Amino acid sequence: MQVATGKSILGGVAIGPLRVYRKEETQTAAASALTAEEELARFDAAREKAKEQLRALYDKALEEVGEENAAIFEIHEMMLEDDDYIDAVRSIVENQGATAEYAVATTGDNFAAAFADMEDAYMKARATDVRDVSGRVVNILSGAEEQDALGDEPAILVADDLTPSETVQMDKSKLLGFITRYGSANSHTAILARTMNIPALIGVDYDESWDGKLAVLDGYNHCVYVDPAPELLGAMEDKRKDDLKQEALLQGLKKKPNVTLDGREVKVYANIGNAGDVGLVLQNDGGGIGLFRSEFIYLNSQDFPTEEEQFAIYKRVAETMAGKKVIIRTLDIGADKQADYFGLDKEENPALGYRAIRICLTRRDIFKAQLRAILRASAFGAVSVMFPMIISVREIRDAKDVLEECRGELRERGVAMGEVEIGIMIETPAAVMMAEELAQEVQFFSLGTNDLTQYTLAIDRQNPKLDAFYDAHHPAILRMIRQTVEAGHRHGCWVGICGELGADLTLTETFLRMGVDELSVSPPAILPLRKKIRSLDLSKEPET
Repeated sequence: MQVATGKSILGGVAIGPLRVYRKEETQTAAASALTAEEELARFDAAREKAKEQLRALYDKALEEVGEENAAIFEIHEMMLEDDDYIDAVRSIVENQGATAEYAVATTGDNFAAAFADMEDAYMKARATDVRDVSGRVVNILSGAEEQDALGDEPAILVADDLTPSETVQMDKSKLLGFITRYGSANSHTAILARTMNIPALIGVDYDESWDGKLAVLDGYNHCVYVDPAPELLGAMEDKRKDDLKQEALLQGLKKKPNVTLDGREVKVYANIGNAGDVGLVLQNDGGGIGLFRSEFIYLNSQDFPTEEEQFAIYKRVAETMAGKKVIIRTLDIGADKQADYFGLDKEENPALGYRAIRICLTRRDIFKAQLRAILRASAFGAVSVMFPMIISVREIRDAKDVLEECRGELRERGVAMGEVEIGIMIETPAAVMMAEELAQEVQFFSLGTNDLTQYTLAIDRQNPKLDAFYDAHHPAILRMIRQTVEAGHRHGCWVGICGELGADLTLTETFLRMGVDELSVSPPAILPLRKKIRSLDLSKEPET
């Protein structure tokens, strides 16, 4: 038996034969016998066909993993419209007499290398997206057929890396799990794996001789067993059966209340990125939407979305949720979320820079268009507004003033509006220290534990080299959460958690004992969280 370790993307067990995916490199001739005009015509035709394929992939991903995750294929399509990318291909064809295949492959390699050299971990991960897009165009130009990574039988796929398109195109009935040598926990492929509930390991130094061998992928213990001993195989088969039973039991929790054994009720809401994700919320019986990441509307647009465009999206979500709470976080762009049309300057420390509420309060035309859209949507459901990256009373008062200004403009137009609850994200140590004062300005807090952990520990959460130092359970983080809950409650302000810690079942009891009122998680995490809540008895002393 061989044992190899890696980093788990999703807890779970997969058992089956390993299939080592050896990607065939498309050979590209450098010199062309055609004219530059003919080669560029081939390139343009291939780009159009690639965009058609990406639109089909988007539709497939939309159905399987929701709009937020499907958006990667819209981004891929936008890459094919990028002027710098197109100009680079044209330059190589015209100046070097190269084939379109060679020009696209070279441009893809150069752009991918530029992303890989960036310090920001999120941008590094985009190198895979550039290779994915360029490889698609090269395959079309060369007439290469798409490879079947899995074959006819269900298997655990093993590869150096997988692109988002390869992951989405696979037959999920045959994909038991996957193992890669490279990749990061923040890559789009990893995100897709979590959303599709596929056990996966990254960073595994695999051997090609594994091909065809029986294996167990143990996502709980971050390892893979190749040719497992009979005793281990039996134990893991039992664990897999238990997982399947638990999944079936979770389905039985739909429509059940989120109430502890001693009668404490907790709100369990969902995080979404766009209107297309609402189906996943309803499918998983979410009690509301605790975090609507509105920045994805901007990231998926070629220009600033208009008030009307945003209103249509917010209205659709509010109506679909049928009276359940919908908390819309205002634009949180900047740092690792960039849209070229904003014209943001390059910053040395973007996570500490011009982002979120700082952009909104200094570019009020953008802010007001969004706030008017939110206020108009409030007439169609229980809509709340939440401001991100607030660190002072002055900021929240300024934001509220702009909101009231928008309300006045809509009144003058005779536009109907509902009551809108106002809240803020608690994401920085400064906000925690100011929680007493901030709680007197708003109706609710939502703890963004991802950024709160990053800023408190002074660790870039997207830098894989710092994984060993990153501790989301650090006592300082837990103390800050408790302090925020207590300050909020003293001033009649309810407090929720919308960061990843909200779905950490090892902390659920801790949060409820602190008095946390609401937990907002990804839709697939709702039912496991409900099960955990219903198993707790807070009247008993916690186990030490």
